[in-house]
Amino acid sequence: MNRLETTINGVKFKNPVIAASGCFGFGREYNELYDVSILGGISSKGLTLEPRQGNKGMRVWETPSGMLNSVGLQNPGVPKFIADELPWMEKLGNVIIANLGGSLIEDYLNGIMLLNETNVDFIELNISCPNVKTGGMALGIKNDIAFEAVKLAKNVSKKPLMVKLSPNAENIVEMAKACEEAGADSLSLVNTFKGMAVDVKNRKPVFNNVYAGLSGAAIKPLALRMVHEVSKNVAIPVIGLGGIYSVEDIIEFIMVGASAVQIGTVNFSHPTIAPSLIKGLEDYCINENINNIMEIKGII
Repeated sequence: MNRLETTINGVKFKNPVIAASGCFGFGREYNELYDVSILGGISSKGLTLEPRQGNKGMRVWETPSGMLNSVGLQNPGVPKFIADELPWMEKLGNVIIANLGGSLIEDYLNGIMLLNETNVDFIELNISCPNVKTGGMALGIKNDIAFEAVKLAKNVSKKPLMVKLSPNAENIVEMAKACEEAGADSLSLVNTFKGMAVDVKNRKPVFNNVYAGLSGAAIKPLALRMVHEVSKNVAIPVIGLGGIYSVEDIIEFIMVGASAVQIGTVNFSHPTIAPSLIKGLEDYCINENINNIMEIKGII
């Protein structure tokens, strides 16, 4: 009996714990600390069609119970990912989610066409990154723009299309419904909240881009509320993320409707936490006499 198995868009995950994009690279570094093949899935570092060096200046800033980041989608580009990183990821046996961003819709579509010819299991369309000056933020804020972007992406994609939503959207439920109507197969939420930090000594913003993305435990109540709202208003699977640090956090997200979760910022402060989270979920099922963790999905 696999008490933790979950299925999303016809793809089986051995457990509902997925490493979130941007916090896990491609898994190589963490694999030196523990066997990352135990994870249900890995969402790749955010990819763009062409390589990016990312933002200049300060990139990460610790906040109370959280973290601000302004990395700016530093990545090797889709072709290099396919050539150098994907073969290694395939050997692990996890579900592989390719997180794809961009500045122009054409970049998204060209990236999807390249990924179509690989063994990635999902394409996670990142329309929500607040650290890129063009494209990502705009696509994830306005419902009509998101609808058109998702529709175009779905028309091209041969893979299940998971759309990652921004909590900064005008209305998260209406945004989710627009993406579902446009053809999204599943949704992941939430990405980081738009935040800011000030360098009081030098009397200037900490980040060159002024604003940055807030993640970590501080955002969990907000993320949980949004996952609950969205899950009640769409028929497609929802993957919950935002401030998950414990087994109880994961259970809460599943209870409000998530079919799986992604763990992100916690990997920085507790880099070996995933095995204990997975074991804790197994123990919870045994102690509560639950045959499969999805029995509690959406009970709230």
